[in-house]
Amino acid sequence: MPEHPHREDPGTAHSVTALFSHGRLTAIPRRAARREQLLRHLTATLFTPGRAYTESEVNDALRTVHDDCAALRRYLVEAGHLSRTRDCLTYRRPA
Repeated sequence: MPEHPHREDPGTAHSVTALFSHGRLTAIPRRAARREQLLRHLTATLFTPGRAYTESEVNDALRTVHDDCAALRRYLVEAGHLSRTRDCLTYRRPA
């Protein structure tokens, strides 16, 4: 994955780190507020604003942290952190 110059609020970053063990997400949070924190973190660390990604690239990026990339991808799109084209072939992080 390319390096990303994005920075997060230190308080949020710290609370999100508790969801990870050895660089891997231990579980996708069920609580909406906690899941939103995670999604913001994943968006900031894995995706560059405005860059187009194929579904395969999104899946590969998400698999670096959790095996259920389909659920994470769906949550990211539903929450507006990633948008996708009508044909679902291209994903983007809004600027």
